Parts: sequence; C-alpha cells; structure tokens
Amino acid sequence: MTTLVVLQPSYLPWIGYFDQLRRCDYFVFYDDVQYDKNGWRNRNRVKSAGGPVWLTVPVRTLGRMGQAINDVEISNSVPWARKHVRTLEQAYAQAPCRETYLPPLAEVLERPWQRLVDLDIAVIRLMCGWLEVERPMFRASALGIGGGQSERLLALCRHFGANTYLSGNAAQAYLDVGLFEANGVRVEWQNYAHPEYSQLHGAFLPYLSAIDLLLNLGRGGAAVLADGAAAASRADAAGERG
Repeated sequence: MTTLVVLQPSYLPWIGYFDQLRRCDYFVFYDDVQYDKNGWRNRNRVKSAGGPVWLTVPVRTLGRMGQAINDVEISNSVPWARKHVRTLEQAYAQAPCRETYLPPLAEVLERPWQRLVDLDIAVIRLMCGWLEVERPMFRASALGIGGGQSERLLALCRHFGANTYLSGNAAQAYLDVGLFEANGVRVEWQNYAHPEYSQLHGAFLPYLSAIDLLLNLGRGGAAVLADGAAAASRADAAGERG
C-alpha cells in the first residue's frame, strides 16, 4: 500500500499535521492554492501561564485578495521573529526540553525570510526531524499537475503511484470519494484522537502547536504522536463491532 498526503503548509503545525506525515509514504505541500486569511498558514497557538497565546507571522494581504500561498510575502516591518522567540522563552521557561529545541528553532525563525511558504516548510522540516516523521516531500507548484479539486488530488495520487489517499476529516464536505474509488484509490480519513500528555501551566489544553509537545516531552513526543492514531484505530474498530 502506498499512501499520499496533500496538505497546505502551516506555521508551527499541531500534532495532527505530523500524524498525517507519519502515516504517509509521500507528502505534498499544497502550496499553490488560495491563501486563507486568518487560517493556519501564518499562525498557531502555544500555552503560557495565562492561557493560549497566538504566534502570528505578519503577511502582506492589502490589495492581494485571492493570492496563492506560495505568493504570500512576510511583512518584515516589525520584528515578529524576535517576538515569537521571546514569547516561547517566557512561556516555556520551565519546560524540561527548552534548551534542546528553542535555540535551533530560534535560528530558523530569525533567518531573513521573504515568503511565508519557505518559512513554513523550513519549520515543518525541522520539527519532522525531532518527531521522527521525515518523509519524501514535494511542492505541488513544482509538479505541474492541474485540474479541479478532487481531480487534481487524484492526479497527484496517480503521479506517486498511491493507492491510498489519507485526508483530514474536514475534506468530507467536498472530496469526491466516488471518483477516487472508481479509479482504484482508497480514501482514508485521519480520525485523529488528540492524546493528552504532561504539559505546563495547569489543565491539559489540546490543539496547540506541536512545539508544545516537544518542549514538554522531547524525544518522547514521537510516541505520544503515535498514540493519537492508535486511539483513533481502536475507536474505529469499536464502532465497526458496534
């Protein structure tokens, strides 16, 4: 079985993003689709003593409605990277793995980035190494494969010889599953069950950036990441038996 995942690049993604990476054979950054303002392309949350805090990369959107993700430029008129690093240092001052991950992350963030997509992919690659989920990665914009929404995703499956397409559950609203099945490709829904883990600052808070997992658990984060998929599989099996 060969599995393909196609996801838009995101900033400091949540652990479910890396679950899809862990479960695929080939990964495509969907970098040439329309940029969604106020989405996850340029922001994510971490946890502080006062609760969740947004880390947002400022981007140029004025007069650029409908621009593709790979065209989005970072607005470097403010020292956003320095602010993000400072926020992380303060929020995770007592984190067990702070010294292991914050310095290399800070080095990546503080490079002179111009385009959001390049920043996102660099951060994702760095975190993939830490979470032991490195996979062959490609940019959709470099593959020259077009088509409508479902048709293009199916064409990407054909390009990589994939007979399984792994997708987040939100795509159930628009993905033409019948088209995939008619062409010999099985659609698998992620169904990720967010695991709990030891976390700073009180009660557990899910759906943060995966950097929270790493700073708290370090190399143990890879095992926690796998727990979510295992829990989803158990829930699916229980549902089938029921």
